[in-house]
Amino acid sequence: MSPEDAPDTCLVPGCGAEAVRHLSLADAKKAFPDIGDKGRRAPLCRDHYREWKKATKQARKLDRLGW
Repeated sequence: MSPEDAPDTCLVPGCGAEAVRHLSLADAKKAFPDIGDKGRRAPLCRDHYREWKKATKQARKLDRLGW
């Protein structure tokens, strides 16, 4: 398996689990400010994606109301 085919790992420091979702780095920093500046996208594992959803639920709801 080549390095390009290897699954991404979660970008949250200390995690290292396999990533299942990719968010923009700016969106991920809203819930995890200690994420480094590594690229434009932030791969997150299932658990950290759920934490991000819970942390940004109110802001995302307000964004949808503006449509």
